[in-house]
Amino acid sequence: MPSSTGPSIDTITEGGRVTQVGEGQEAEENAPPVMTFGAPTAGEVLAERYELVEHINNDSAGRLVWRGVDVVLRRPVAVVLRYPGGDSATEMLQAAVAASRVIHPNLVGVYDAIDEADRAYVVREWVDGHSLRELVAVDGALDPVRATAIGNAVASALAAVHATGMVHGNVHPGTVMISDDGRVVLADARTDGADSQETDIRAVGGVLYFALTGHWPHGEAPLHGATAGHGRAALPDAVRDASGSIAAPRQVRAGVPAYLDDLTMDLLDPEIAPPSSDVLAAELGRLDVPADEHFLEQAGPLRFTADTGEEPSPLASAGGRKVALGIAGLLAVALVGLLVGISVLGDDKDPKTKPVARPSSSAPAAGDATPTSAPVRKLTIQDVRIIDPDSRDRAEVRNAEKVIDGDENEGWETQSYRNNGKFGGLKKGMGIWIDLGAPHTVKSLQATLSSTGASAELFAGTAEFPSSSSGDKQLVAAYSTRIGQPFEDHDGTKMAFNGFDPERKYQYLLFWITELPQKDSGDGWKLGVQEITVQGS
Repeated sequence: MPSSTGPSIDTITEGGRVTQVGEGQEAEENAPPVMTFGAPTAGEVLAERYELVEHINNDSAGRLVWRGVDVVLRRPVAVVLRYPGGDSATEMLQAAVAASRVIHPNLVGVYDAIDEADRAYVVREWVDGHSLRELVAVDGALDPVRATAIGNAVASALAAVHATGMVHGNVHPGTVMISDDGRVVLADARTDGADSQETDIRAVGGVLYFALTGHWPHGEAPLHGATAGHGRAALPDAVRDASGSIAAPRQVRAGVPAYLDDLTMDLLDPEIAPPSSDVLAAELGRLDVPADEHFLEQAGPLRFTADTGEEPSPLASAGGRKVALGIAGLLAVALVGLLVGISVLGDDKDPKTKPVARPSSSAPAAGDATPTSAPVRKLTIQDVRIIDPDSRDRAEVRNAEKVIDGDENEGWETQSYRNNGKFGGLKKGMGIWIDLGAPHTVKSLQATLSSTGASAELFAGTAEFPSSSSGDKQLVAAYSTRIGQPFEDHDGTKMAFNGFDPERKYQYLLFWITELPQKDSGDGWKLGVQEITVQGS
């Protein structure tokens, strides 16, 4: 009987076609030989569930790659077989089990890992697309906007992996997959223990460099697991000077913005300590905006938002060559602060003085007899996710979408905690992060809960973080503006927060749960959030 070394799991389907498996590269002339006695045939069903449809190729590790079908769930899968199984397949199976524990939209999902002694195989999601290596080989180096988006996706995937304490260990253009619908996923983690989280992060610099230039910066002595390959799978080496130092992306091609050039070279420089993966993901996510918005000036080179000073770079505290605020910008900020301070002090001197409303782009023009305001309506929540900064168990952060599906009978819920309602003393709280898609005037937020006796608070923030769960601690720290008063030991199943500033617009909100009610059975503490709605204009 086959033995499953990891449970079947569901995940988000994204990735690449043939190269989503193995080490992300096609079979090479010198691929290591493997014993294939009793090799499978089309139509064979493995583990009474996975039907083999078509042999695609052998990956760079010599394993057989098949396209298959899960006959139970009726979905396509990729099956990677190794002969023999047993001890010789330990690394492959361990890597699959480790990968199955991390569910993230930028990671290829692993469904099953099975050892049958004479052979072992891993079942993964099957998706259509190409590797970054293949894409650049056909289309050439990518534009800075697309390269930034790919770097952001890879860093976000690594942040999710690193949040569990694991290392990916195999980041290179062959394992970065771009699906046919434009999504980016990272495949083929390793578990041989030869890598660190730092090498993962520096490999993101290599991926950015390759995307921007079409050359691989690690030459014949690459980071472990990031091999440039040989033969058909070889990657062009970076342009180098007489001393062997690589040329910066801006020296290889025109149009690479200085800030992205510096960031890429910082990640490749062993003398500069790299940021953590979640900080890097936050930075690249901040820069990953459409080219037709504020990412580009109307004329001239790329100008990142870091140049404006309105949103300091998360990498500012991590070292490296970063864009500094101009003196003129500092003077402008100081002048605005001085004027605001004078206005506040003037109001404090005379308590009878009322603040004078000043015209804005959204205010009625002077002379209008009756100011009008947009009608209050239910706002559309564009994105929602569960925030759990004090736990590495990602099982509890699933099903966030159920709190905005319009069905109060089904929602997201915490796990059961023992000892007390403060999450059993294991964490300070959990939250639901909400993105309204754009700044809005918000009137109220209402949360419908599964039972009475819960305590919660509502916070607002101006910073958007990547979708990866690894940014939870930074996100909680950034959301410090409390909306109204906290609900402590609330005796109802509906909480309404109405303390929004009518003069301010909000896009990002954080519903933060501080204490759970005890279950009716008296066995543990647990809470479900059935629905969240936001009213405003």
